[in-house]
Amino acid sequence: MIRTMILVSALALTTACASVPPEPVLEDTAFVEAAFVDEVPERPVEIVETPTVLALPGQMKPVDGTKRTVTRVYTSPTETIRKGTTEARIEPSVDGYVNAIQVYPYTEGALYRLYAAPGQVSDIALQPGETLVSVSAGDTVRWIVGDTSSGSGGAARAHVLVKPIAAGLSTNLMIATDRRTYHLELESVDGTYMAALSWRYPADELAELVSRNKIASVREDASIASGVAVDRLDFDYVIEGDKPAWRPVRVFDDGRQVFIQMPAGLATMDAPPLFILGASGDAELVNYRLRGNYYIVDHLFRAAELRIGEKDQTVVRIRKRVQRSGLASLFGAEG
Repeated sequence: MIRTMILVSALALTTACASVPPEPVLEDTAFVEAAFVDEVPERPVEIVETPTVLALPGQMKPVDGTKRTVTRVYTSPTETIRKGTTEARIEPSVDGYVNAIQVYPYTEGALYRLYAAPGQVSDIALQPGETLVSVSAGDTVRWIVGDTSSGSGGAARAHVLVKPIAAGLSTNLMIATDRRTYHLELESVDGTYMAALSWRYPADELAELVSRNKIASVREDASIASGVAVDRLDFDYVIEGDKPAWRPVRVFDDGRQVFIQMPAGLATMDAPPLFILGASGDAELVNYRLRGNYYIVDHLFRAAELRIGEKDQTVVRIRKRVQRSGLASLFGAEG
């Protein structure tokens, strides 16, 4: 009985060895160099124009292509101040209203108009997170000026409240914060008033977009590719040949693309070009990209080579293991 079992085992082992096909012969002439394409990561936000300081009303001049001769006209200091103040003044606009809030675009040095009414409080809302430092009014006798806050934490918001005691009054208001300075002109009128005003900040919005882009770039550079099915990853590749410093660490695919992981110091080395042999045994032209320390090949391949040099080439071969079946796979035969 024991002898029979030994004979059966020996027969099975012999059959398994006999079923292992020979190593595939890969002709060097069958390889074709893969086409390298630059990786262009998608950016979540595209900035097409950076904000610039707009000319205030009165500063825009018509241009008709006619050359003009500039003649300097003397103006008195009083007239210069009056003209400068008039051109810096920004009035409320219908398009600037969001519900009952007049939203001005913030521009340093502009004079923002606020129309108030006796018996009504007008709210000047600052940017969330902005800290109020001081408030100075030209007329503190006939204008009541106070401040309060809303929200908490990062959403805390400072408010300056103004109320005139009569109509037909005017004064100016300067608000200093930890971020910027606001200049306002207050005027009291009968019959209507501005319930609230606030600002939007184009420079801050641009800075936020730039910051988001930087964070997104770091995140994208740290990832190999998007949409990779982790449960379909196949590491069944063999790395053979020479052992240069740039020899791949591992190779795997997700059923669509092949990822060749190179050593961490690849950026300091000469990256070797990639040559591909198709699954049918014929040379196939494919694209590949370099993303971090990875070669990403847009095609599954049967075999590939990384080569450097002309006469004495350094060659590292990558090949997909041949799938075994039956007793060969049972005994762990490698293809």
